[in-house]
Amino acid sequence: MSSSPSPQLSPAATAPRRLNPLADTSLSTIVAGFVAAMTGYTSSLVLMFQAGQAAHLSDAQISSWIWALSIGMGVCTIGLSLRFRAPIVIAWSTPGAALLVASLPHVEYAQAIGAFIFCAALLTLVGVTGWFDALMKRIPSGLASALLAGILFEIGIEIFRAAQFQTALVLTMFFTYLIVKRFVPRYAIPTTLVAGTAAAGGLGLLDFSHFHVALAHPVLTMPSFSVAACVSIGIPLFVVAMASQNVPGIAVLRADGYTTPSAPLIATTGVASLLLAPFGSHGINLAAITAAICTGPEAHENPARRYTAAVWGGIFYLLAGVFGATIAALFAAFPKELVVSVAALALFGSIMSGLANAMQDVKQREAALVTFMVTASGLTLLSIGSAFWGLVAGVVTQAVLNPRRA
Repeated sequence: MSSSPSPQLSPAATAPRRLNPLADTSLSTIVAGFVAAMTGYTSSLVLMFQAGQAAHLSDAQISSWIWALSIGMGVCTIGLSLRFRAPIVIAWSTPGAALLVASLPHVEYAQAIGAFIFCAALLTLVGVTGWFDALMKRIPSGLASALLAGILFEIGIEIFRAAQFQTALVLTMFFTYLIVKRFVPRYAIPTTLVAGTAAAGGLGLLDFSHFHVALAHPVLTMPSFSVAACVSIGIPLFVVAMASQNVPGIAVLRADGYTTPSAPLIATTGVASLLLAPFGSHGINLAAITAAICTGPEAHENPARRYTAAVWGGIFYLLAGVFGATIAALFAAFPKELVVSVAALALFGSIMSGLANAMQDVKQREAALVTFMVTASGLTLLSIGSAFWGLVAGVVTQAVLNPRRA
């Protein structure tokens, strides 16, 4: 197998006649699902604890919040991936969680729940009406690929930043990846994860002192609706969910050749968010970075079978929801450098593919470059992340340079 960017083979053209997740599963898809789940939890779980503690929520309420998000993510990821036979990964809104760190302490928790429901209703409306599909069809393919590469770039370079602090661990993982990629590329990521875990153990970097088994229990909070909470929390949550999660999430799918309609995905996550909001869920949306771990060639060489990577990711989400604090403690036992390194290596293929596809069309090339650079810069304006502004900058550039193709 070549290590060059995978050709955009139509998943539909290679799909098996009958859905058979067990037959389509491989070690690489299981590991991709695990890495995606682990990356999601370790990268932003702390934000939920930080927001909850700032709002003086009880441990039971914070645990219920994580339970609701995890169950919603797991059910939607598994259900949508099986329904469309595509690696559709759902995640909580990390920018939304960051927003809540500042805004949640200033409203009553019941009013915050009402704002969560308001946001979910807006997301459901956008999905049901098909407005989101109409928007995505107008985005040039080169810009979508550049958006993907820009989103993943920051994660990709984390392995080299991590090398400054845990040089032996990162070098062990990097050279393991290169050697296995050279001879048996299908098992490069699983082997790297095993090697990294062994190296971390040998270096004394695994810390299981806080590991304990504990089940999460849902806590129902009756919502209370206020205009102030809906304006200060609900609308900003909706904006960041669309701009920082759903738009790049669809771009990831498109960049790897999946033409799954976006309307049912947005509508499903909106309905799930509605149902789970009373238990603390601030919203689940399409994933971007963790999705790319499952949509890229490292998950499986056959695009038609990569959906099982997302299914396994959903299974790990469900386990995290049921065992809550146990899974969080397990993930926390791994050193940060191991987590970011294996995630970066798993995304190499998607980054290469995104850059290659972004530069294919000469008339879109400059707009794609602008999209990539703004997205990769980490620019944040009006509390909206760089993925949105990168897309805006690219569309504007394309409209000025090639108005007929914008």
